Amino acid sequence: MKITRVEPFHVNWGAGRSRSAWIRIFTDAGLWGLGEASPMMHGNASLEIIASAFTPALLGADPMEVRVIQDRLFHEHIKVGPEGAYAAALAAVDIALWDLKGKALGQPVWKLLGGAWRRELPFYASIGGNGRRTVDEVCRVVEQWLELDPAQVKIRFDADKTTRDADLAGDIAKARAVRTLVGDGFPLAFDSNNGYSVQGAIRVGRALEELGYVWFEEPVQHYHVESFAKVAAALDIAVSAGEQEYTLQGIKRLIDAGVDIVQPDIVKTGGFTGLGDMAALARAYGVDLVPHQTQPSIGHTANLHFVAALTHSHHPAEYNGPREIQDVVFKTPVRPTRGKFVLSDAPGLGLELEEAELKKRMVPWESSAFRRE
Repeated sequence: MKITRVEPFHVNWGAGRSRSAWIRIFTDAGLWGLGEASPMMHGNASLEIIASAFTPALLGADPMEVRVIQDRLFHEHIKVGPEGAYAAALAAVDIALWDLKGKALGQPVWKLLGGAWRRELPFYASIGGNGRRTVDEVCRVVEQWLELDPAQVKIRFDADKTTRDADLAGDIAKARAVRTLVGDGFPLAFDSNNGYSVQGAIRVGRALEELGYVWFEEPVQHYHVESFAKVAAALDIAVSAGEQEYTLQGIKRLIDAGVDIVQPDIVKTGGFTGLGDMAALARAYGVDLVPHQTQPSIGHTANLHFVAALTHSHHPAEYNGPREIQDVVFKTPVRPTRGKFVLSDAPGLGLELEEAELKKRMVPWESSAFRRE
């Protein structure tokens, strides 16, 4: 079996919404695999890397040789990476190849990864936008999410990364109000999205400890690894980070700094192959790996397969949906049932496309307005 065509494209979800960066890889056996890159800036740079740099190397390759392909692509054009858009392009290709491999073998990806420790996966509600909300508004949106029966709730603040410590007292008040709303025993997490100085992070972290939060995510700027070390050393609450790291070496730096939970993202870190290496590293150092994932369809489904096969994983998977707009391009929408996502025996990722619906929203990369700009 050989790769015969590589199709990178945008999916336009409508005015005011971000475009998704997807890829299909076709073979001479009539099979294809579906992948997704990080949507930062609509995934423009990743799609260009796939189209102009990766496609020549992929054509004619054996799609079953996933790790060999990953390593060759990684090193072929490494001078435009290895992080950011480059790692996201690798991720899209890798996810598509694993989907294709599963279809070729008639097996779900979770089984190819070594089997599932659990096939019914609880999720945590990942609730963004709370920096701009009032205390009452934060509580109302959390109440709406609780109707989906999540195993945990994370409140995200989507901080302006050019400012620090904008409203420490207000952030703490929101954290306290959510704890009162859900009760003492319900698991909660807090994501500042890099919003604090070291001193501000320690102040907020101590309040979160008092409130019984499970983890404190990205308290300081992601590129200040030494600042993470200071915050982690000062607090008892688990400090987490990693959604803005793209390489195995980047995750190692966070572990060395004393971060308790690492959170790489499958659409940013080279897909299943890259994320698998990071999971092994985290396990070797006794650090929890809880993947970051906010894409509601392909990325989310890939992450579920990965988390199902993640050795001794006990944290719920992140869920940033539902987003009905993306459901229409799939025959079976990716939705939880009674608080859990259930993995099937369907081959590959198990995602079946509604081709007619996809065609309405599909923007081939060659003719993309973003590329002309």
